[in-house]
Amino acid sequence: MNTRPAIDESTGPVSLTVGFNQDSSCFAVGLDTGFCVFNSDPCELKVSRDFNAGIGATEMLGKANYIALVGGGKNPKFPTHKLIIWDDAKQVAAVTLEFRSQVLQARLSRSQILVALLNSVSLYAFSSPPKKVSSFETADNPSGLCCLGSSIIAFPGRTPGQVQMVEISTGNVSIIPAHGSPLKAMTLSPNGQLLATASGTGTLIRLFSTINCARISEFRRGVDPAAIFSLAISPSNALLAVTSDKATLHIFDLPHPNSTSTSRNNSSIHVIPSSRSSSPYSALDRPVSSSSSDTTSNKQKWGILGKLPLLPRLFSDAYSFASAPIAIDDDPYSSLSLNGVAKPSVPIPGIPGGKARKGVVGWLDDSTIVVVGAGRDGRWEKFVIGNGEAGRWVGRQGWKRYLGG
Repeated sequence: MNTRPAIDESTGPVSLTVGFNQDSSCFAVGLDTGFCVFNSDPCELKVSRDFNAGIGATEMLGKANYIALVGGGKNPKFPTHKLIIWDDAKQVAAVTLEFRSQVLQARLSRSQILVALLNSVSLYAFSSPPKKVSSFETADNPSGLCCLGSSIIAFPGRTPGQVQMVEISTGNVSIIPAHGSPLKAMTLSPNGQLLATASGTGTLIRLFSTINCARISEFRRGVDPAAIFSLAISPSNALLAVTSDKATLHIFDLPHPNSTSTSRNNSSIHVIPSSRSSSPYSALDRPVSSSSSDTTSNKQKWGILGKLPLLPRLFSDAYSFASAPIAIDDDPYSSLSLNGVAKPSVPIPGIPGGKARKGVVGWLDDSTIVVVGAGRDGRWEKFVIGNGEAGRWVGRQGWKRYLGG
């Protein structure tokens, strides 16, 4: 006889999504009742707005003066095909952009707005009203992957596994054949010179130079497939943090982009000029040729075995120099029926992928990392990188349930 009491799912708000601002000093949480903003360290509530309705995607500009919001959850605050730029100082919707399909993600800077839909991304000038600059088709992009740098934007290509990189000033497009399967995660370095990508397989992370589109390194997260949650590059552009559904945080050393000798003017790289039209495609299916230079300072996990010929490549791949466990399972009974029999989880409406975001990484400095996750038991975790007799390590320094549960 099962005597476990039924779980009361009506108490307290549930976080649906989380995301850091540009310098990771704050993170915004989309709730089924509104949104809130927290300082990253210490983890303290900064702003709370109760809409009595759900927010499924958030993107902050600076310290929360402007926040991009998309409705989500069972009772969305806004239609999911609209992007709202919320002016929190005035507590009003300053800008509304309407689309024909669900808005999956948005990126903000002081001069641009980048919006990702399932099969396209659109770039707008951040003005009043916003002016559409360009639009690009993509392969299916259910996670709304897109990156907005100071001079470039990056997003999935029209062929699964490819990356499109666009120079904002010229509109020129470069195609990077990053993976053989659809992209799962991508990020730009703070200086905009590096692009890290991972596919749905989740075993390899690849690093490209945005200067010349060349692949400059490749890292192995592990041997077993995994869903990559987040990629983030440190403020000095020297370290990469990776989280996955293996409940692990990995830290990798990154080479400098100048370690590759290929230049942007190399004749083997195809750059397609844009006419700034809504569909600037004529020959974008031509891939960029890139030289692979796997020079890296990561220690080899298998030591001398990595130098032996004929062994599988996993013995010679570059692995993380340190790793640590992270919390990803927030409600141990959420996938069980009342009699203890397992049942499939129900996708959350209006949320990319139907699941609350987990393992989102933010770098506070080159030795301090914050990892946050959404869900009924949304958590904040702080990790530090240190040096010991056995080498560098990463360990958890503290954690809390940021919704106070």
